[in-house]
Amino acid sequence: MTTGVPLTVRNLHVSIDDKEILKGVDLEVKPGEIHAIMGPNGAGKTTLGFALMGHPRYEVTEGTVMLGDQNVLEMEVSDRAKAGLFLAFQYPFEVSGVTVANFLHQAVNALRGEEISVWDFQEKLAEKMELLEMDESFAGRYLNEGFSGGEKKRNEMLQMLLLEPKIAILDETDSGLDIDALKVVAKAVNSLRGPNFGAIVITHYHRILDHIKPDVVHVLMDGRIVKTGGPELALEIEKKGYDWIKAELGLADEAAEAGVK
Repeated sequence: MTTGVPLTVRNLHVSIDDKEILKGVDLEVKPGEIHAIMGPNGAGKTTLGFALMGHPRYEVTEGTVMLGDQNVLEMEVSDRAKAGLFLAFQYPFEVSGVTVANFLHQAVNALRGEEISVWDFQEKLAEKMELLEMDESFAGRYLNEGFSGGEKKRNEMLQMLLLEPKIAILDETDSGLDIDALKVVAKAVNSLRGPNFGAIVITHYHRILDHIKPDVVHVLMDGRIVKTGGPELALEIEKKGYDWIKAELGLADEAAEAGVK
């Protein structure tokens, strides 16, 4: 695995179809850190992940994103991946006619810039699939075609383990998973955890954070990070919901009128 580097986001503004979604996000993920980003629907959590990875629909109108000393916003998507960014999708795409093994082999080759032998790749693939409790027949199936929700998320984690990113962004990877699948996803993230790896875990729920212990928890609302704390913040959100934060910050008259504190 390559040397870890920080991801530094400053005053990030992002629009979709001329509508501003992110309105000045500041975030720094240092090597070895796991950051959780929580927030209500429509807060901009998925927009943040897609903008960092370079989705063409998401227009960055202001701000900077640096991965170490590299300007992420000047890079193509493929170059961001080669630099060490990885995005695990909430809704992974299906690709008919391309097997999981072939897709992953080509992805690893492209990332490394050199051809890894079929034998070496298959050995590593088998090792990671065993970690994720995946049957070996999975490698011969077409990418995400006919996969259950849990299988799709396992496949995203398999990609992450093989690509060994410096910073991984998990966009609600816990969505729709039962407890067993959730534990497998957490096992994948925790197996990479260390000084060369950082992650942003985007989630609605505290339950994944029982298995992936965050160093920092952020609350994203209306396109801005409005509160930051330790793991205890996620527990507080689980108990009280988001209205207490809105009331605390004066963001919602209805919350204040309801007496939420």
